[in-house]
Amino acid sequence: MTMLADPSIKYRAFPQVDLPDRQWPNRTITTPPRWLSTDLRDGNQALIDPMDAEKKTRFFDLLVKVGLKEIEVGFPSAGATEFDFISGLVRSGRIPDDVMIQVLTQSRRDLIEKSFESLEGAPRATVHLYNAVSPAWRRIVFGMSREEIKQIAVTGAKILRDEAAKRRPRDGDDVTTPHGAASPGIEAAIASACSSVNPGPSSDR
Repeated sequence: MTMLADPSIKYRAFPQVDLPDRQWPNRTITTPPRWLSTDLRDGNQALIDPMDAEKKTRFFDLLVKVGLKEIEVGFPSAGATEFDFISGLVRSGRIPDDVMIQVLTQSRRDLIEKSFESLEGAPRATVHLYNAVSPAWRRIVFGMSREEIKQIAVTGAKILRDEAAKRRPRDGDDVTTPHGAASPGIEAAIASACSSVNPGPSSDR
C-alpha cells in the first residue's frame, strides 16, 4: 500500500457548532477560572511503572503545596491500589478543608457504588461519570445503538444522584461527560451527555 501524496485529505474538518446567539466570546474574564489537576490520573497512566500509593500520596501533597484547590485523585474502581490510596487520603485527614478531590468512574452501577465507597467520610468531592459515545465503541465494544448508549448515560446519572443523596449533606459536583466526544458527531455527543441526562427529584425521570 503506497503512501498518499497528501495525507491531510484523509481527515474531515470538524463540523461547525451552530450557536449564533452565543455570548461568551465577547465576555471578559473577571475572576480566576476553576483549575482541576488531573496529574494523579493521567500522569500515572502515562508511566511504564505506575506510581504506588506512597508515591501518589507524595504527589498529592505536592499538588496541595503548589496551591491547587481541585484535584482528581484517581479511578477508585480500577483496582485495590487506587481505591486504597483514595480512601486512605480521606481517612488520614490529608485533604485540606479548602481542597476538593475528584474521582472518575465509568457509567456502571458497581463502579459508581465503589467510587462513592472510596469517598466515604469526605466532606467535599466531585464524582465524574463518563461513558463512551463514539461510533467505534458503540459498534465494536458495546454492540449497541445510539439510543442504547444514551440510556447508559441516563441510568448512570440516576445511580449517581441516588448514591449522592445517601451521603447528603455533601458539597461538590456530580459530572457526566461523553468519552470520545469528537468522533460521534456533535448531535450524538450532546444527546448522550446533556439533553437526556437530567434525572430530577422523581425516580422515574
